[in-house]
Amino acid sequence: MVRMIDTKGSTPVDLKDKTLLVLTPSYPNEDESFIIEMFVKYQVAELKRYFKKIIVIAPVLRSFGYLKKDRLCKDYTYDNVEVYFPRSIYVPILWLSKILIDNRPQAVERCIEEHHLHFDLIHAHFTWPSGYIGVRLKEKYGKPVITTIHENGDWFDREVGMDHPFINTAWSGADALIRVNQKDVPVLKRYNEQVYSIPNGFAPAFHPVDAAIARERLGLPGDVKIVFTLGNLIKRKGFNYLIDAMEPVCSQRDDVLCFIGGAGPERGSLQGQIDRLHLGEKVKLLGSVPSDILPLWMNACDLFVLPSLSESFGVVQIEALACGKPVVSARNRGSEEVIVSDSHGLLVEPADPDDLAEMILVALDREWDREVILGYVERFTWQHVVRGIVHIYQQISSATK
Repeated sequence: MVRMIDTKGSTPVDLKDKTLLVLTPSYPNEDESFIIEMFVKYQVAELKRYFKKIIVIAPVLRSFGYLKKDRLCKDYTYDNVEVYFPRSIYVPILWLSKILIDNRPQAVERCIEEHHLHFDLIHAHFTWPSGYIGVRLKEKYGKPVITTIHENGDWFDREVGMDHPFINTAWSGADALIRVNQKDVPVLKRYNEQVYSIPNGFAPAFHPVDAAIARERLGLPGDVKIVFTLGNLIKRKGFNYLIDAMEPVCSQRDDVLCFIGGAGPERGSLQGQIDRLHLGEKVKLLGSVPSDILPLWMNACDLFVLPSLSESFGVVQIEALACGKPVVSARNRGSEEVIVSDSHGLLVEPADPDDLAEMILVALDREWDREVILGYVERFTWQHVVRGIVHIYQQISSATK
């Protein structure tokens, strides 16, 4: 059975005098010109109200000046949060099945020692390397560690199938595990009895804005239906199926535009597909969408589509719902736990452009009740979600006193 969070009937441990150490593979830099793992920063924005201080350590792979991340990520401080980007070297062979060089655990420990960092509790994001590093720090400093497992479904299945000692240690050695969906909790309980299901949340920036105002600010026409999607341009995200689906959609309706936000290695292939299908006037690749502009896109669209083949949760869909927009998503392991009613979205078969096209047309024709959508998505505010996370912190802190 899934371990849910009950915050009633317990005496909470006061965290106001404590310091939380957050371990994450990536974290946005100070001016957010590098915005990977933005959801971790959104979670920290709510968590920092509960702690005296939060320390974030996100090892950066040393590129000797060639990688954007290496150039842009510098240590910084804001409010009661300190962010450190220690340089590290990682050379895997066949993705963790064998490791040639990986000094990220040592880089994190060196950062702690060089900056004389003190902490009371560790929260690691993703199993590798953060969850593994968290267990190492637990053993060295005697501090409890909680690991949130964000990996998409295919990635998670690979981790389970590898039976790798580093993965097993990260899961069995943690004081508690959090999975962002419910489906995978029984699997994790083979490694650790303390397993909880807590979803991701959406930031306050995602709220309803008049669509006409959002479109005016983005320079978009007001007399068309807009389909929007967002993600890294990689094969797993399934944007090629959305482009295929837009051919029958546009043949049946001449008032639909589709915008795909994101950057990645598949951009050239996707643009070639758009050109071959003669959809250049109807389907546009936007490139990276800045975080401060993204809420405008969510509000400007009529429909958000998530064609991804594999997700753990899918934060972008709740960001769209938070703006009052319906979602059409592929069944991808995460979306089935978000789109649980056709009052706020529709599910389609993965990798099926015909099914996707049909549901896009259905969704564009339907009159959606925005208030029903907004009422449903309230459960995914970071304020609500973090209460469950903090309750786990308090339980673990009480048990390890």
